[in-house]
Amino acid sequence: MKEPSVVIDCILELEDAASVAPLQRILAAELPEQVAARTLAAVGITQPVSLSLVITGDDAIQDLNRQFRQQDKPTDVLSFPLLDQPLVNAPAEQLWMAFDESQSEPTSAAGYASVSQPRFITPDELETNLGDIVISWPTVERQAAQAGHTSTYEALYLLSHGVLHLVGYDDQTEEGYTAMVRIQESVMQGIHWSD
Repeated sequence: MKEPSVVIDCILELEDAASVAPLQRILAAELPEQVAARTLAAVGITQPVSLSLVITGDDAIQDLNRQFRQQDKPTDVLSFPLLDQPLVNAPAEQLWMAFDESQSEPTSAAGYASVSQPRFITPDELETNLGDIVISWPTVERQAAQAGHTSTYEALYLLSHGVLHLVGYDDQTEEGYTAMVRIQESVMQGIHWSD
């Protein structure tokens, strides 16, 4: 399967200098681009894309989680899609958009009506900007230790999860969660990394 071209704009917002060295190795090896490309290929997306990846701390991600999900606690990964509808072709119960027949507008999985805005059409010569992914590095380290694998594996697994959210998958249903985990595990089996 052809893998798409992926451009990732990565921003490190960490105060702990010791955390930056492992992240720099991950970025230098272009592992995020490999994971994103394989994730997209696994769901049938071959067009060139771009996305932003922010690696931050628990306080910053907690602020975002509180503001956008009304959950006042740190989380591992947040995704902010720029698409107005899913890019993937998957069963509706796996996607973040559902069509409410009583409305003329699609709604999010949480039931909020989409805001009508003019559509932005990406010129053919440019990558489609999928949106933003934010990952908490301290949470990555904690979850990796709990699961018994490396921080690199955990960060890349969460990146794959975030990419799936950007293109339309949602884990709020059992079907969506199961599909996402299956895809993420398949993608990670094909990635070679070292800590």
